[in-house]
Amino acid sequence: MLDSFDIFKWENAQAFYALLAIVCFILCFFIFEKIFAKRLEKKFGSRVAPFLTQSVSYSKRRLQLLLQVLGLVFVVIALARPQLGGSQQEVRSEGVELMILADVSESMMAEDVRPSRLAQMKIELSQLLDIMPGNKVGIIAFAGSSSLLCPLTTDPNALKMYIDSLDINSVSTQGTNFETALSYAKDAFEKGGVTQDATTKTTRIILVASDGEDQEPGALEAAKKLVDSQIKIYTIAYGTEKGAAIITRDQSGNMTGFKKDRSGNTVLTQVKGDFLKKLAEVGQGEFYFAYSGGDYLKQFAKSVSQLQKAQFQSSMAMQYDEKFMWPLAVGFLLLFVSFFVNDRKKRSGKSADNWKGRYEVSS
Repeated sequence: MLDSFDIFKWENAQAFYALLAIVCFILCFFIFEKIFAKRLEKKFGSRVAPFLTQSVSYSKRRLQLLLQVLGLVFVVIALARPQLGGSQQEVRSEGVELMILADVSESMMAEDVRPSRLAQMKIELSQLLDIMPGNKVGIIAFAGSSSLLCPLTTDPNALKMYIDSLDINSVSTQGTNFETALSYAKDAFEKGGVTQDATTKTTRIILVASDGEDQEPGALEAAKKLVDSQIKIYTIAYGTEKGAAIITRDQSGNMTGFKKDRSGNTVLTQVKGDFLKKLAEVGQGEFYFAYSGGDYLKQFAKSVSQLQKAQFQSSMAMQYDEKFMWPLAVGFLLLFVSFFVNDRKKRSGKSADNWKGRYEVSS
C-alpha cells in the first residue's frame, strides 16, 4: 500500500544550533574591527589614522561579510535536511523465529581462538543479526543453568545489547546443561512466538553456540522432543581440538591464573565438535565449525532463508524526498563569490593629494 502526500519537515533540526556560531562570527567581526580602529588611532593619532585606512572600502567589506553569512546560513539549512513531499508505505516483517542458546560456561573463556571463545561468539552473533534482518530472535544464556535474557523480538539494537552483555556471570550455575537450555527455548517459543494454529505455521529454529564441553546427559533426548514439536536445532562449535587452559580473572578483568582441578592440575578445555554435530543431526539441522575467515554464518543464513517464513507484523513507514542539495548549492555559491569581493577602494589621483602638506613643517 502506497499513499502519496505533501508535507514539509526538518530531518535534523538540531543543525540550527549552528546559527549561534554564525551570530558569534558577526559579533567578533565588528568587535575586532573596532579594536583595530582604536589601536590604530592610539598609535598614530586621530589626525593620521583616517588617512591610513582611506584605501579601505567599508561598504565592500560589509558586502563580503553579508555574502559569507548568507552562505553559511544556507549551509546550515542544508545540514538541517529539509524534506518535502513523500509517501507512506506499508512495511511487512516476515521471517522465522530463532532462539539463540549462547554458552557462557567457564570453558568459553579459553583463548585458543582470539580474543577468546566467548568474545568471538559475541562478535559473530552480532554480525549474524546484520545478515539476517526481519526475523524474530531471542537470546538464552546457559551453562549449568539457563537464563532468558531477551524474549523473541525483531529489534536488532536490543538483541545486540544483550549479546554484548554475555559473560560467565549471566547464569547462576556453571557447567554445560544443554537439556535445560533446550527446555527454556521451547518455553520461550510458546510464550513469545506466533500462536500456532491450523492456518498459521511458523518455522522455529534453535541455534546453539557452544564449545560442547562438559555436557550433561539428556540433551539428545530433549532434541528429539523438540523435533516432534517442529523445532529444528542448528549448532556452531567455538574453540579448537587442541584446546587451551581456562584463564581466571578478577573483578577488574586482570588475569589471576588458570583454572585448576581438585588435584591442582591446570584444566585443559577442548571443543567437542562431535557432540554438537550429533545434536544438530538429531535436531534435523546443520552443524558449523567456527574458524577465522569462514563463511559459516552466511551458510547458516542461507539455509534459514530457504525455510518457510511467516508474517510477524506490519507498520506504516514514511519516505521523504531530500531537498538539502538546493540550499547547499546556494550556500557554496555565495561563499565562492565572497572570495572575489575585496575591501580595497579604486585608486584615484585625488587620494595622493589628500596627503599633500600633511607632513610639511614651517621653517
